[in-house]
Formats: sequence, structure tokens, C-alpha cells
Amino acid sequence: MNRQEKIQSILEEKKEMITGLNRSIWKYAEGGYQEYRSAAKIKEVLEAEGFQVEEHAAGIETALIGTYGSGSPVIGILAEYDALPNLSQEAGCAQRRPVEGQQYGHGCGHSALGAGAVGAAVIVKEYLKETGLKGTVKLFGCPAEETGFGKAFMAKAHCFDGLDMCFSWHPEDGNYCFPRTIANYAVRFDFTGTSSHASSAPEQGRSALDACELMNVGVNYLREHVPSSVRIHYAYLDCGGDAPNVVQSHASLLYYVRSPRLSLCGEILERVKKIAQGAAMMTETEVKIRVLGGLNDYIPNPTASKLIADAFVAFGGPDFDEEEFAIARKFLVAMPEEERKKAIAAGAKLNGLSQEEFAARPLSTAAEHYSEKVRETLMPGSTDVGDVSHIAPTGQYMVSAVVMGTGDHTWQFTAQIGTSIGDKAGQAIARAIALACAQVYENPVLAEQARKELLEETGGVYISPIPDGMKPGEGM
Repeated sequence: MNRQEKIQSILEEKKEMITGLNRSIWKYAEGGYQEYRSAAKIKEVLEAEGFQVEEHAAGIETALIGTYGSGSPVIGILAEYDALPNLSQEAGCAQRRPVEGQQYGHGCGHSALGAGAVGAAVIVKEYLKETGLKGTVKLFGCPAEETGFGKAFMAKAHCFDGLDMCFSWHPEDGNYCFPRTIANYAVRFDFTGTSSHASSAPEQGRSALDACELMNVGVNYLREHVPSSVRIHYAYLDCGGDAPNVVQSHASLLYYVRSPRLSLCGEILERVKKIAQGAAMMTETEVKIRVLGGLNDYIPNPTASKLIADAFVAFGGPDFDEEEFAIARKFLVAMPEEERKKAIAAGAKLNGLSQEEFAARPLSTAAEHYSEKVRETLMPGSTDVGDVSHIAPTGQYMVSAVVMGTGDHTWQFTAQIGTSIGDKAGQAIARAIALACAQVYENPVLAEQARKELLEETGGVYISPIPDGMKPGEGM
């Protein structure tokens, strides 16, 4: 039995575990830093499989690290399990139908992400046992990827130090390497003024809401004078109340500053801070500025990315059958007509099928090899996997887990990931990551090569976007 056959054999024994974990975490649907049941379930599975589990990693209640084996190479596998607000949805239902009493939903597929990552770690453990190879596998249970910079806090606490390589994945509508992402700072601006009657004594008031609006105007003018790759977004956290006849004494904004590198984010942020201070000066208010956290850009390591892509291609896409295609057709039919046409055309081209053939089986099964384009392509989003990728050579793969054209952070994503489609996506990546890990254990020079590539990219420097003294979830 060769390496690939051995891993497939182990997967067959662990399929039910991966499915059960996806379904359990999907049902728990817990928000960032509230994933108590999800983390407990993963801990239960890991301990039953012989892993040593460290709870409360980095001082975070819902973070954990499961370890098996000894010596080098040391390979990390990243698991996520936080859900998103307002995306509760009945599994397999193509019409809007939230689960009663449940607000959160896995609209980014993190239930399957966590299940597949744990499955990969367990398969690696069995492979090490059966072959007698030297090496260590670590499963990192990472909370609050969506809103709380979980891995960035873990990175600041040195959780990922000592890794020779790291693998991750994400559910998507196709099978391909994860490209570069952009860095991000999240900053809160709290303005404080003086309240007064807006009609009888307006001269006595100092409006915090005016300060917010002036700040936003100033930042809008700034947008013309920053690199085209920079993105600046804002939202009101506090509008100062709902009474128009009261001068608002308090108001708050949350800003995101994004760019291809954290250093550039920092430069732009200093300019945004000056605008906030100017707005406070103009309105005779005070402003408190708090950097809540941030994310580094994701660096696709060439060696690690090629390993995971080649492993995925070797096995092929998820083992979807008619049960999954039948579920998928329901969601395809429910799409608005123009979106459906685009999804069918894109899926047919990607999978080398006619449009009629893909419409009948609208899940992507074609798997893409690694290409240097991955390092040149910039996805205009952010992920805390970026912080890990600055510390350890990291490869990440996207896996088909929803109908082509399904948007991330939607109830449609929630509905599909909680079915056998999500189960099989998790199983597919579990065997691929396990195969990539096996190759590193058998040929440790791959880890040395990957480390050299990382040093060439970063110079061995990691800059944490988390301010000293900041606690997870604070200020959000």
C-alpha cells in the first residue's frame, strides 16, 4: 500500500468523525470568543484520538492546541469554528428559513473548516503511528477569525513559534490555492462633547456627532491621496442617541484601514488619526483613539502551497455523488436568473463541461495546481492566517463546499455547509493536508526550503498588529 492509499484508508475510518464534527459545530453556531461548545467538542475528539490538549491557549478561553508526536518536523494545522451573526438558516433549505432561537450561522463554512482540519490532524497522527516516522503534528483551535483577530492574538503570545510548516484551508465554490490577502487595522474613535438643548441653548453644546461627521468628510478627501491599493471603511458604533433636539455628547466610529502591507496600513492610519484630532479641535470635543487589533497580509509560501495543491490534485476534488448534486441543484434554481446564468457559465468553463452538464451537477470537482500567480494575485480581503504566514511557512487551499456563485457570509452558504456537501469538503481537505504533511515528514528538506523562502520574503521579522495590553474582544 503506497502513501496515498494508506491515507485514503485512514480517511475511510475517520469519515464519520469528520461528518459528526461538522454537524455539531454547525448546530452550535457560536460567535467569536463564545465558541465554548465547539472548542469543547474538538478537545473531546482530539483527546479521544490520543492528542495532548492545551486549553486556553494565549489566555483565550476558546483557543486550544492539540499535540501528537515528537521531534521535527513540527507541522501545524489551523482550525476555525466561529459563526457569523444574522446568518442562521435551516440546513439544505434553499429558501430563507432561520433556525428558531438561533441568531448565528456558519455563513463562511467554519464548521467544515474546523472539522476538516481536525480530520487532517487525526489522519496524520495515524500515519505517524503506522509508519514510525519522526515528527510532531499540532492542531491549533483558533477562535474569532471573523471579528476578533484570534490568530493574531495567538501569534503575539508565540503560539506558532517553532513550526516548520503550517497548513490551512477554506470552504469556497472551487478548488484552488488561496492567494495573497491584504493587511488590516481596526481602530475605534470615541468622541466626547457637551450636551445641551439644541434649540434653546445650542451655543452651550459641543457635538460629538458633528465631530464624527467632520472626521468622515476629512477621510473621504484623504482617499484621493493614498495608493490605489488602500481601502478605508467606517461604521457608526454610537450616534449619540435618537433625540434631534439634544446636542450629542458622545458618538463613536469604527474604522478599518487596509493595504497590501501592514506597514502601509500604519502610515495611512497615522493620517486618519490626524483627521480625527482635527475634527475634535474644530468641534471643541475630545477624541479617544484605540487600535483594537489588526491582521497581517497572507503570504502563500511557494513550497507549502505547492505541497497542499499537489496533494489535493492527487486525490481529486470532494467525492460528491447524486445526493450532493441534488442539494446543489435546489440552490442553483433558487438563484436570481442572471446570477444563475453566470454561475453555470463559470462552473462549466472551470470544470471543462457543457453548461447543461454543469447545471445538472453544479458543484466544482476540478482541482487546480499551484501557480506562481497565487503569489501575484491579491484578494481584497483579510484573514488572520496572514499572521501565521509571517511566522511559519504556510500553505492554504480553497475547497468546493457550496454551489458555484454562492457568496461568502450569506445564509445560502450556511444552509449548504450544514449538509453532506460540507461534510465531503472537509473529508477531501483532510486527506490532502495529511498527504502534504506525510511528504514533509518523509523529506524534511522541504521544510528547510520553505523556511528559506519565508526568510527571503520577510527577513525573519514579524510585526504584531495587536497593541500591548489589548485583550481579545476588547472594545468591539
